[in-house]
Amino acid sequence: MLLPYVADPPPTTTPYEAEILERMQARRAPNGLLPLDRALLHSFPIAEGWNTFFGAIRQRTSLTPAISELIMCRVAVLNGAWFEWEHHSPLLTEAGLSDAAVSVVRDSGADIPAKVAERVLSPAEGAVLRYTDAMTKTIAVPDKVSKALRELFSDREVVEITATCAGYNCVSRFLVALDIGKNQ
Repeated sequence: MLLPYVADPPPTTTPYEAEILERMQARRAPNGLLPLDRALLHSFPIAEGWNTFFGAIRQRTSLTPAISELIMCRVAVLNGAWFEWEHHSPLLTEAGLSDAAVSVVRDSGADIPAKVAERVLSPAEGAVLRYTDAMTKTIAVPDKVSKALRELFSDREVVEITATCAGYNCVSRFLVALDIGKNQ
């Protein structure tokens, strides 16, 4: 860990900081603050923005849990954010993905179209994986990949898929850069 984690709970010096901490604790209840939170809370304003943005992504989109977790897990794999994978892969299974599908998500070199043809992944899952791969690896998404996603999802869902992927690329980069989770 590049920085020490703040205490759990961290001391606050203003009512503003106390409110931020209270909202973060409420979002994490009943489990308490994660190592990620305890790194973010070195900066209460950053922690507040993070909590609001990721609260929306995690709790207020129209995406199914399977699609949301598929994105989060794939980004974790592609970016080597194993702390993220460990927290989200059980949720991917809970959301209904088979062990074979979870294995595909974890395999960054998997042939996604072949896995859709084999029915290991649904067409929607395959389209989301290909879109997530493009956003994460090359940033620009090929027209063919975007078109496949748009054929299966509404405009709102495309925005939410894109925001989830972009957001979890941010999460993974933060986790990896600060080496969060290795020395909890």
